[in-house]
Amino acid sequence: MALSQSIEDYLKSIYEIESKHENVTTSSLSEKLNVAPASVTSMIKKLSEKKLVTHKKYQGVKLTNSGLKVALEIIRHHRLVELYLKEALGVPWDQVHEEAEKWEHVLSEDLEDRIDEYLGHPTSDPHGSPIPDRNGNMIERDSRNLIEVSPGAKVIIAEVSDHNPELLRYFGKMGLYPETEVKIISIEPFQGPITLVVKGEEYSIGREAAKYISVVEADA
Repeated sequence: MALSQSIEDYLKSIYEIESKHENVTTSSLSEKLNVAPASVTSMIKKLSEKKLVTHKKYQGVKLTNSGLKVALEIIRHHRLVELYLKEALGVPWDQVHEEAEKWEHVLSEDLEDRIDEYLGHPTSDPHGSPIPDRNGNMIERDSRNLIEVSPGAKVIIAEVSDHNPELLRYFGKMGLYPETEVKIISIEPFQGPITLVVKGEEYSIGREAAKYISVVEADA
């Protein structure tokens, strides 16, 4: 069935909140999409009627199998476009998200397949976020937040949140890109900064910024 851009945006947002193991509520959707709670309530009713979500009191909103399929397809479009913009056109990683937001709703299956083929069937986007395949399958990582790593440990950056272009530029200046190895030197108490080494250079990063970086264990 043909769905509006607004419906697709809602389904994608519900998936993104669910993926953080958080309850999807009217207020959380209102905040994420920057729309009035009344508008969210109206849309949830519409999505329920289309059997794309279920909504139960105290349990929040949940995607149905049909809703999940749509959300993953939009996310696949978005992340493939982000990588294409970066790899083929040289668009900086802090600019691809906004552009991909425009492309994700209009990408045809044919162009999607061509981009996928051109990029060599990638499994992650420029920020390390997994790209669903045509069947909605994604790689799963045993990752954790950078602020959870102990001093002395070596880790590999798995994913960096793309929610804030300015923050991405900040990370980029320190070389904090996916697949980069970092060593944690120290973590100051009382919410103090984290000191780490990236390619031989030492940097300090605040806790608030560090929580937007996910890492995996480096090979011994």
